[in-house]
Amino acid sequence: MNAIVFTQYGPPDVLELKEIAKPLPKDNEILIRIHATPVNFGDVTVRNIKEKMTLRKWWMPTPFWLPARMEFGFNKPHKSKTILGSDLAGVVEATGKDVTKFKVGDEVFAYRSSTMGANAEYLCMPENGLIALKPRNMSFAEAAAVPYGALTALNLLKRVDIQPGQKVLINGASGSIGSAAVQLAKHFGAEVTGVCSSARVNMVKTLGADHVIDYTKEDFTQIGETYDLIFDILGKSSFSKCKNSLTPNGRYLLATFKTRHLFQMWWTSLKGGKKVICAMSDEKTEGLIRIKELVEADVIKTVLDRSFPLEQTAQAHRYFESGRKKGNIVITIDHSDKNI
Repeated sequence: MNAIVFTQYGPPDVLELKEIAKPLPKDNEILIRIHATPVNFGDVTVRNIKEKMTLRKWWMPTPFWLPARMEFGFNKPHKSKTILGSDLAGVVEATGKDVTKFKVGDEVFAYRSSTMGANAEYLCMPENGLIALKPRNMSFAEAAAVPYGALTALNLLKRVDIQPGQKVLINGASGSIGSAAVQLAKHFGAEVTGVCSSARVNMVKTLGADHVIDYTKEDFTQIGETYDLIFDILGKSSFSKCKNSLTPNGRYLLATFKTRHLFQMWWTSLKGGKKVICAMSDEKTEGLIRIKELVEADVIKTVLDRSFPLEQTAQAHRYFESGRKKGNIVITIDHSDKNI
């Protein structure tokens, strides 16, 4: 089978199309014929880990840095991490003898987290992994772009018990997490303000945001508005900057956490009033099934910017890093010329 493999860290050119052995499912696994997989922040980070994952740029508590680098590899990718891709959508082609949840022909979507491996024609996953039947009202490309962002946004919004009528600001509203957060917050009845660049204002409006702030023209922390909830994607601002923009019992949410964020979360938990809350994606199958239900209820939709065939994955990474994308970039895999 074909896969995009990288054996050294660096720019998109390190990604190469290679033929490797097609995997065989174990007794508890399913073999997925992959039709689509998006290019995400995690993909470009791992591809260029020496530059993106330095201690200074590390987005989690400092003690986690060394185990993470050991997992992915220091000077070159670990042999188990040479194929990128964490989200995917495809069709079950074969099942192990103990599999009961899925059958051949099922259309599925899945999230691989740090295991990755989806930039390939085929992939095996355990049936109890983070995998569910694909939403009926989405294409493979649309469904592949959903899992990580929606799982993370839903997990964080559940932690603050978001209520109808609350004012919510999403800082970074056009990315995979932010776009899901806008749609989910609207679903829960909030008045939503999205913050993004000029090029993405219309996109965020189509997601349902009541108000959109162009951060290149206006600083939301300086306009005098207050919010019950500020969802700061990946810590693009800071609690100290946003504190005056929160209501007396407002919540500042982060989809990442550095050591200082953990300290802020601990310190504010001891006091009344404004609080910092950090969390990552909810990596449970039940969460992905809930996301599927929300997609089928037309609560969550995907905005696709551009798709690239598997052999042009390097070009897809270049486009991602250009800063010009307006929505999701998806790698599509054509199996029509193969005997499947």
